[in-house]
Amino acid sequence: MRKLGMYMALFGVLAIVLNFLDRVPTLLAWIYDWGEGVAWGIKIGLVVVGAVLFFMGKSAEEAAGAEAVGAEASGAEASRGAEGGAEQ
Repeated sequence: MRKLGMYMALFGVLAIVLNFLDRVPTLLAWIYDWGEGVAWGIKIGLVVVGAVLFFMGKSAEEAAGAEAVGAEASGAEASRGAEGGAEQ
């Protein structure tokens, strides 16, 4: 999610900057059909939602580390359960 958020925020900022240069990204040309206010709302929304996804999401390294720790923990519990069953 972090990567998606980064791309959304950057795209929103790029659209805002290009608006001041009288350029419109082709992907966002349709938002100007609804008026300037709605277009600004969509661009600002892209930046805000992208920032939220970026800061709330885990990076790929953190997610891989959490999965590895979880796999080790479940493997240790399974081996303890097998040893406990053999003793009884």
